[in-house]
Amino acid sequence: MALAQHLAVFAKAPRLGTVKTRLAADIGMVAATAFARRTLTDVTGPLAKDPRWRCWLAVSPDTAVLEPALWPQADGLVRQGSGDLGRRMAGVAKKMPPGPVVIIGTDVPAIRPRHVADAFKALGRHDAVFGPARDGGYWLVGLRRRPVFYNIFQGVRWSTEFALADTMDNMPSHWSHALLETLDDIDDGEAYRRFIRTRTQP
Repeated sequence: MALAQHLAVFAKAPRLGTVKTRLAADIGMVAATAFARRTLTDVTGPLAKDPRWRCWLAVSPDTAVLEPALWPQADGLVRQGSGDLGRRMAGVAKKMPPGPVVIIGTDVPAIRPRHVADAFKALGRHDAVFGPARDGGYWLVGLRRRPVFYNIFQGVRWSTEFALADTMDNMPSHWSHALLETLDDIDDGEAYRRFIRTRTQP
């Protein structure tokens, strides 16, 4: 019997003043919060309905698991836990039920089910898969987790152009990996304006 595939969507409670603060510095708090709420629904909705994997929402702050009305429908809510992004991703990836795990965020509006399907397909042949972002980070990471989970998220320079390279450097030398297409991570005003232009193009 094949192991289930697990998609963990990392999401922050879309509350005014606490979400997308870097973007808010460029476009304003109200617009940034509206963007966060819209992409949370637009990204998660189609992914949660796809029967090819189980979709988990890994939420922050941890108390938000007690507020299901905040979140789109998914197979389950889990706490992100404490620490930097690497510690939180490792914690969530480690506690998922058996099977390959793919992790994404909700600030890449271009993510579609085909991207996640491609990631799981890659994990059939590779130990890890990454979706590179234009800024040097990544919008997706997946781990086969067989025969054991190995933490590749320690010591990464998050929110820098080195995030992807640092994570890949953490992989054991015998691991193989796959890269998906490059997508835009909407973290600042410039990326947001590119996103708006793309949406308004005929």
